[in-house]
Amino acid sequence: MSATTDAVLAANAAYAADFGAKGDLPLPPGRGFLILTCMDARLDPARFAGLAEGDAHVVRNAGGRATDDAIRSLVISHKLLGTREWFVIHHTDCGMAYFTDQQMADLLAGSLDTAELTDAGFRNAAETGGSVEGRYLRWHTIADPAQSVVDDVARIRAHPLVNPAIPIHGYIYDVKTGRLVDVPAAHRAGAPRGG
Repeated sequence: MSATTDAVLAANAAYAADFGAKGDLPLPPGRGFLILTCMDARLDPARFAGLAEGDAHVVRNAGGRATDDAIRSLVISHKLLGTREWFVIHHTDCGMAYFTDQQMADLLAGSLDTAELTDAGFRNAAETGGSVEGRYLRWHTIADPAQSVVDDVARIRAHPLVNPAIPIHGYIYDVKTGRLVDVPAAHRAGAPRGG
């Protein structure tokens, strides 16, 4: 085992020792909402949204994007577990803004090792051989954080499996202040329709 594995297991043992009544939490989220956000380690949805275990669903991926798989989770969250309100939260200084789909494909074609972030962008430390398979994926990069929130809210709203009565809100989390910044155009795009 690695030092990281040891640290995670030790933390889990301490957490489990004080688990208490959390084992009795119901399956549906108690506060009835869901957050779709980025996997960036600087974002802690429990802290910035005031969540405790059992309160809400949190779906995370690179960029917090409304990918097919994210929408699958949103639909399950509402249809089977009763969430009634959704939040799409992207953030400032997102790594998804530092490259394009083409650049990611080129990096992966050159090497599968971790790339370096330089002043000129990401680059491979060495071209050790990779795979061209990256050319066939959509990486959902971000050129404009506010527009990406609007685009994702609009994509979710337009999806035929999404209940039109669910309000979908859009925000940008500021990694320098911890504040959620409203994206009004996203709220308009995500306004409930009928239902």
